[in-house]
Amino acid sequence: MSSARRPGLPIVDAMTPAVLVLAGPVTRDEVAGLCDAVRARLEATGARVVVCDVGGLGPPGLGVVDLLARLQLTARRAGGRIRLRDPDPALHALLDLVGLRFEVEGEVEQREPALGVEEAVEPGDPAV
Repeated sequence: MSSARRPGLPIVDAMTPAVLVLAGPVTRDEVAGLCDAVRARLEATGARVVVCDVGGLGPPGLGVVDLLARLQLTARRAGGRIRLRDPDPALHALLDLVGLRFEVEGEVEQREPALGVEEAVEPGDPAV
C-alpha cells in the first residue's frame, strides 16, 4: 500500500529552525540585508533560533567575525539567537581568539566543569 506524496517540505514543524545560507565573500553593503533576513526569519516563524550555514563563507577574517557579531546582535534584539552550521575550524579558532562564543550545530553544549569536593585539613587531625 502506498500513499501519494503531499507537496511541500517533508516534516517541518515549529521546532525546525529557520536556515540562512551565507555564501561569501560578504561585503559590508550586504550586512544590513542579512541582518534584516535574520530578523524576518525570527519574526515570521516565531522561532528562537536561526541557523546560519557558514560553510560557504570562504577563508575567515575580521569581516566574517563582524558579520556574525552583527547577526547575533540583531537576533538577540529580536528575542532569539543564531546557531552556526558547518564552521571552518579556522573560523572557530578566530571567534575564540576575539572572545565570541556561538552555539554550533551538532556540538555538545559546553558547561562549567563540576566542582570537586575539597576537604580541609585541620591541624591536629589524625592521618588517614
